[in-house]
Amino acid sequence: MASTELGKLTPELAAIQVEIEEYARGHGLDFYPTIFELIDADQLNEIAARGGFPTRYPHWRFGMEYEQLSKGYHYGLQKIYEMVINNDPCYAYLMRCNGMIDQKMVMAHVYGHCDFFKNNQWFSRTNRKMMDEMANHGTRIRRIMDAVGVEEVEDFVDVCLSIEDLIDVHAPFIKRRETEDKYDFSNPQEDDARKPSRFDAKNYMDPFINPKEKLQADQEKIDEEAEDRPFPETPERDVMQFLLEHAPLSGWQADILAIIRDEAYYFAPQAQTKIMNEGWASYWHSTIMIRQGLTGADVVNYCDHHSGTMASAPTQLNPYKVGIELFRNIEDRWNRGAFGREYDECDDQTQREKWNTDVGLGREKIFEVRRIHNDLTFIDEFLTLDFVREHKLFRFGYNPGSEAYEIESREFPKVKQQLLESLTNRGRPMIAVAEGNYKNRGELYLKHEYSGVELQLDQARDTLENLYRLWNRPVHIETVLEGDKAVASFDGSDHELELDDPADDTEDAA
Repeated sequence: MASTELGKLTPELAAIQVEIEEYARGHGLDFYPTIFELIDADQLNEIAARGGFPTRYPHWRFGMEYEQLSKGYHYGLQKIYEMVINNDPCYAYLMRCNGMIDQKMVMAHVYGHCDFFKNNQWFSRTNRKMMDEMANHGTRIRRIMDAVGVEEVEDFVDVCLSIEDLIDVHAPFIKRRETEDKYDFSNPQEDDARKPSRFDAKNYMDPFINPKEKLQADQEKIDEEAEDRPFPETPERDVMQFLLEHAPLSGWQADILAIIRDEAYYFAPQAQTKIMNEGWASYWHSTIMIRQGLTGADVVNYCDHHSGTMASAPTQLNPYKVGIELFRNIEDRWNRGAFGREYDECDDQTQREKWNTDVGLGREKIFEVRRIHNDLTFIDEFLTLDFVREHKLFRFGYNPGSEAYEIESREFPKVKQQLLESLTNRGRPMIAVAEGNYKNRGELYLKHEYSGVELQLDQARDTLENLYRLWNRPVHIETVLEGDKAVASFDGSDHELELDDPADDTEDAA
């Protein structure tokens, strides 16, 4: 892909930006300065392929994603209306071919995103200068390619990208440990932490102040305690960080792994808040356009494009639609006072529907929700039986008999459970390092925190192979298959799957 040259807004669009920004601030939105760039469809597809950034490190997957986006656009299968980056200042892109109504709607939508980026707590620990940081990452990896070779570096980037989901998304907000564990079991060596303490003494007094027999006894005790001490002492969800600290990586390999990890943490809040973020931006573009941004001649055109964004497919959840409707539902309920113990204990459906104490707290409440929640807590806290019924949500599943996906249930608990399961840990499996010195041979033992969804074994095997390349010793992962404990392993040449037979446990108990 060629380098992307960005264009400034036309005077007409610059005037529209000033207008829309004034409307947004008038509604209480708070955002960083926002810079809009005017680009064509191919340029927008290039930026989207790079995750929203004009410049990143070179890698084949960006070209592949660009080809997919480009073909989808030219065949009329998809169209990206806007792209906005969580940065200070925020950068957003407009397509030259959009009409003025589209440009207004996109600008209003962007200001909703910018407000969310700045004020939502899950974005509060992200790098606000990531535009520059991404460019620096690209420069560092290009220099490594010049020194080591393109193919070898690109191959190692593939390995790192295969484990980019193995991070602890809560780590920016929680201090998991007091100090770093310095001892590397994958490459044993002498370390000050594994030596007995000595008193300072002059050479001629040292044998008397630090007796050899005492030092030897202390050393034996330290070695014995080290053998008994688990490594790590508690399971570590940030597998990438554990590998950075303990895997036998060369300097350039550690640099690339650190870059991929930094970017994974930057993008994590976006995956954690997809429904809320798009719902909030859609709520505000809808509010601004309907109340202030439209003339009578624009209504039909706007409604056509807005309804296209909100359309829901029978087999797919639309985050724009769910998000905006849930924010509207919260605003309506808190305006009517339809919350709290008295309302929750009311069993009369007619009375609940007509409930209205005119407390008018809706706008205040949705700003509070925007500030403190992510998708998981958003759905858990505010998805109600009435909302599920009104929007005809249902639980979807695969029927082996018909070999098709079908409606499994319309029961509220099951619908909510499926949504929460899909949002937990951004829909990725939760995996932690349980043992870094498994079998006392420096092998890596991971544990999948099973919550009802099994690992896909083909993908697990590929990941184990890549972990082996980083760890250079056999790797294992414990999980659950068909209700029983299972351990998948890779020793550098062969895969093994050890299944726990419940019958053996029964016999042992007998």
